[in-house]
Amino acid sequence: MSNVYGDMTPRTAAFAASKLLERALPMMCMSRFGQQQPIPKNKTNIIRFRRYNGFAPSLTPLVEGVTPAPDSIVPTDVQATLQQFGRRVQISDVIADTHEDPVLTEYAEVLGEMAGQTAELVCYNAIRGGTNLLYAGAATTRGTVASAVTTLALNRAIRQLKRQNAKPITRILAGTDKVGTAPIRPSYIAFCHPDLQVDLESLTETGGAKAFRTPSEYGNGMPLLPNEIGSYRDIRFLASTLYAPFLAAGASGSALLTNGGSGTGLADVYPIIIVGADAYATVSLAGSNAVTPIVVNPKPSDSDVLGQRGHVGFKMYATACILNDAWMVRLECGVTQ
Repeated sequence: MSNVYGDMTPRTAAFAASKLLERALPMMCMSRFGQQQPIPKNKTNIIRFRRYNGFAPSLTPLVEGVTPAPDSIVPTDVQATLQQFGRRVQISDVIADTHEDPVLTEYAEVLGEMAGQTAELVCYNAIRGGTNLLYAGAATTRGTVASAVTTLALNRAIRQLKRQNAKPITRILAGTDKVGTAPIRPSYIAFCHPDLQVDLESLTETGGAKAFRTPSEYGNGMPLLPNEIGSYRDIRFLASTLYAPFLAAGASGSALLTNGGSGTGLADVYPIIIVGADAYATVSLAGSNAVTPIVVNPKPSDSDVLGQRGHVGFKMYATACILNDAWMVRLECGVTQ
């Protein structure tokens, strides 16, 4: 028997537990660490971010009585365009009238979760396109990646961010339905796949000392971030299965995962995206229309005279963009089998 509600009959022949099965959901957290900028409704679908670039300090003494030549401050603009996303499922009047599960409620919840994942992937796909790249080991391109993550590679990423004056993140969007932020210990934030956790926890410094701290080693002075798996020096790592690797995109013949499993072949390449404050922005439509849930019960209409079909769905506007490529690094590596 199909397990799709549109093809199901009520479970009258067997006992059904009142609690429905939990869904396995990936964690979502990127929108909490970038700039959040809503666009007012009925204005436009385009937003432009502007940065006025500075210049080197003035070390030449002024000449008495001589007015210095004026300098020009040059702006840098970054533009993003809102896009609309959505999904719909259909339900029959028979299911709505006779099934013992709260189908409409469950469908609405599933689609609400999907809306959150959609927004997360819109952001992830945008910042994964950054051009500030490093590779683990001796690799110089994605196709030559043959090494797992190392402290040397992470140290290079930290140094590169600090050389560009990338500021650590000190506040995140509060995890409530209210607008506001919460303070955190200054750090760079890394987004990665959970497959990397074992290799990260195995990192050692020169001499064999453990280099990676797990959340159980933090103590009370360092509250956990959403889905945090640990930290290394100035970096705190957050993991989600949404941050997928590039399958079979690395070097061949290495002892790294390939096509999501062990064996021989081209290595899977895992991006670790390390960001500082204001490196990227997420944009939504302001107000209650940012995400619009839609539930239509079966009812008669010109196209459905007998009222046999209902619908559950959502629509939303979202986009994301990189504000400063120099304030984020994408480190690409493999994962040990």
